[in-house]
Amino acid sequence: MRRGITLLITMASTLAVSGCATMAPEYQRPAAPVPASWPIGDAYLRQSEAALPTITYRDVFKDARLQTLIDQALANNRDLRAAAANIASARAQYRIQRADLLPQVDATARDTYTHRGSGAATTAGTGGTGTGAAPGFSGSSYAVNLGITAFELDLFGRIRSLTGAALDRYFATEAAARATRLTLVGDIASAWIDYAADKSLLKVAEDTAINAEKSVALTEARLNGGIAPRTDLRQAQQVLFTANADVAQQRTALAQDVNALQLLVGAPIDPALLPASIDMALPEIATLPAGLDSGILLRRPDVVQAEYQLRAANAQIGAARASLFPRISLTGLIGFASNALSSLFSGGAFNYSVAPSASYPIFSAGAGVANVRYSQAQRDAALANYEKSIQTAFQEVSDALAREGTITDQLTANRNFVDASGDTLKLTNARYRGGIDTFLTSLDAQRSYYNAQRTLIATERTAATNKVTLYRVLGGDSLLDATSEGPQPTTP
Repeated sequence: MRRGITLLITMASTLAVSGCATMAPEYQRPAAPVPASWPIGDAYLRQSEAALPTITYRDVFKDARLQTLIDQALANNRDLRAAAANIASARAQYRIQRADLLPQVDATARDTYTHRGSGAATTAGTGGTGTGAAPGFSGSSYAVNLGITAFELDLFGRIRSLTGAALDRYFATEAAARATRLTLVGDIASAWIDYAADKSLLKVAEDTAINAEKSVALTEARLNGGIAPRTDLRQAQQVLFTANADVAQQRTALAQDVNALQLLVGAPIDPALLPASIDMALPEIATLPAGLDSGILLRRPDVVQAEYQLRAANAQIGAARASLFPRISLTGLIGFASNALSSLFSGGAFNYSVAPSASYPIFSAGAGVANVRYSQAQRDAALANYEKSIQTAFQEVSDALAREGTITDQLTANRNFVDASGDTLKLTNARYRGGIDTFLTSLDAQRSYYNAQRTLIATERTAATNKVTLYRVLGGDSLLDATSEGPQPTTP
């Protein structure tokens, strides 16, 4: 009995010592393959040198209605549910792999009852139970076994490397979920802005249609009075029909915008949460400041995901290297067996057996070395993907800053153009009624004013959407990070 307990302690000590190191290369974060600062020039805003402040989507999207939609989406969106399921799957895979670090201990108990009739023939045996029992015998046999089956001593860190790779893939999956949440918030804000812009376009088209109807009625009266030619009437009708077509198109766009929001939110949309116009929505989207240090990109969820994938590929190299060395497995069985339950745990009933084994591939046609080279190539590919993700992030932020640096001037110019074209329309209408200008001049002014309004709305949509883009490409939202159930990056 004492020797068995000593054996268990010895095995446990061996297991604790084994696997303390791996053959994976030491991981070092690659240098970011982008400049240390954002581009600065006429097309870029001069940014503060302070680091990017801690922000949430509530700091950027000020409108309470938009915040409500985002909150609903974070609770109901199906993409987020799929991402949560992926996290649970990766966590389970990691725990499955981690279980190989510890022995599997199985306990079994058995109670065998034997009865032989008085007329049964006596067979050779040791007596007691089984086929060797005497005729007329009745009795029970009890057995308790504790076994460790084919446990691999991780002397070269193969299992630990695989466990580390599974852990990094788990972290990568969690980062992907945070990227999904960040994208979802940006998509909802963009869809909300699209609705606001389409609502404004519908209002412009309806106002133009109303004015065009008045113009058609006036021109028709002038035609009937012999003052205006029939071409004036047909030209006035062209403006009316164009506006009517735009009204129908914008009503379709509004319905589709609501459908898009409902898909993103994952629930029906309350009409009270929708904006009335782009003029009202644009001021509710705050500009997110960016620091000069491009190192902030390292916290973008997609960049974090790429880095964990790189770390996982690095760990796979250690597992491949360790596979070149012998695998030592241990099988142990410790148990008690007795015919009498009262003496089951006595010293004489105790028995144990240990069957260690070692295996080493003598010939595998170079498969082991090829597996190491394969894992190294996978690591190189992951490194390239990691660096590409940083470069892509840098370009996206630079593009958004370039647009932010010029959009104010474009808005000012478009607003001035709307004012000028509106005033021109008033003047040409007065000159037409006074017989100074032709009706074609008035129609041209009306078309110009209509297009100027639509252009301004499109620019306002671009300005608001670019602020959403800047929030998304900088990739940091402390509220989303705080509400996530992400693991801490530590190796067990």
